Amino acid sequence: MTNESITVFESIKKINKYNSECWSARQLAKILEYIDYRNFELVIKKAKESCKNSGQPVKYHFVDTTEMIELGKTATRTITDTYLSRYACYLIMQNADPSKEVVALGQTYFAIQTRKQEIQDQLIEDNKRLFLRDELTAHNKHLAQTASIAGVKNYGTFTNYGYMGLYGGLSMQEIHQKKKLKKSQKILDYMGSEELAANLFRATQTDAKLRREQIKGEAMANQTHFQVGKKVRDTIKELGGTMPEVLPPSDNIGLAKTRIKKLK
Repeated sequence: MTNESITVFESIKKINKYNSECWSARQLAKILEYIDYRNFELVIKKAKESCKNSGQPVKYHFVDTTEMIELGKTATRTITDTYLSRYACYLIMQNADPSKEVVALGQTYFAIQTRKQEIQDQLIEDNKRLFLRDELTAHNKHLAQTASIAGVKNYGTFTNYGYMGLYGGLSMQEIHQKKKLKKSQKILDYMGSEELAANLFRATQTDAKLRREQIKGEAMANQTHFQVGKKVRDTIKELGGTMPEVLPPSDNIGLAKTRIKKLK
């Protein structure tokens, strides 16, 4: 990738109010030598379709907007524009006129930069997963001790009640089947950071409630775990989040450790 390709596309990059990078479609059209913006809008339309087919949210990557431009001292005109994410620019390059040299430069630039972003996003997710997994391991030990003090004899059943509350009535075995995991694979080792965080909140709050209210008896402890799990589920629903049983399984946590070591 030449310095020319870096400079020409970096020069029009903007940072929006959410501190994310974006590009103006109108400025990009000029760099890609589209004299008539209407022709470039056809490229954007194709890119949006590609985005949709890839399973990505179009509204996240293509933000349509209107702007007022001055034509003179008194005259103004409203024009349309689209703010593009890095991924949106990458898709546009794949759908633009390949005979143009600047398009070829753009394809290389945005392909490399998009891959860099993917690696960075993966690294962030891997680190979050490792942190939350370790925290959950530690807090599950505390919860087991607290449950024992409360009178729990069958810790497996106690754990299952917490899962059923959080996962809409699904038992640990049913969650395992729904995630299409093998019998030897541990559920927690295949959770993404979002799902791990929900389970960590369930564990810490159950531990706190059992201690705070000095709950005694196995049946009461099991019911408490279920109620806390359900409360966490209700909170996720109120916030418009994804239910944990619907979240796709991640790869093994061991692979996340390996990726972090390699990048370091």
